[in-house]
Amino acid sequence: MAKFSLYNIQLLKLSQGKHIFEYELDRKFFDAIDGDEVKKGCVKVLLTVHKTATTYEFDFDIKGIVQIPCNRCLDEMNQEIDTQNRLIVKLGHEYSEESDEVIVIPEDDGEINIAWFLYEFVALNIPIKHVHEPGKCNRTMSTKLRKHRAVNKNDEDDDESDELDASADDDYEDNEGAIENIDPRWEGLKGLNLEDN
Repeated sequence: MAKFSLYNIQLLKLSQGKHIFEYELDRKFFDAIDGDEVKKGCVKVLLTVHKTATTYEFDFDIKGIVQIPCNRCLDEMNQEIDTQNRLIVKLGHEYSEESDEVIVIPEDDGEINIAWFLYEFVALNIPIKHVHEPGKCNRTMSTKLRKHRAVNKNDEDDDESDELDASADDDYEDNEGAIENIDPRWEGLKGLNLEDN
């Protein structure tokens, strides 16, 4: 972790009270951390550390933009990051994680490196589904996706553009009426009125 020595915080040297640290996470940081989610970005971190008699309360305010691949077309897209996170650090005999927010650092070390925590806070702020805004996806990829996507046979063909619309993902789930030959055993269920139950 020598390459992340900038992110070491000497806990034993902090006086009681509030301490402010500022960091900027850029492409060098994301390349060095070698995480799967984010490879590029510019993120500013404001860290406030409150030292009390027995604990260190870390409050992270993280804002910026990272570049990640679009789930739909795989081209890079900007994703805004705006998150506040908290970490409670205690000194003890050996390193342990008591919960998601509470960790114990060996008193002999007396320091914590927050580089990986910063990366995780950024990565966890990225939505599960991240796609370009309508009209911004790679046109070639969008055309191929449109050509191969499942559609409801009752839908009319629309020639608006080659861009997939926001409801494209719903087409995979909503295939009512798409099956031409219905098993005759299911035909009898069509007349049931299920709304009375």
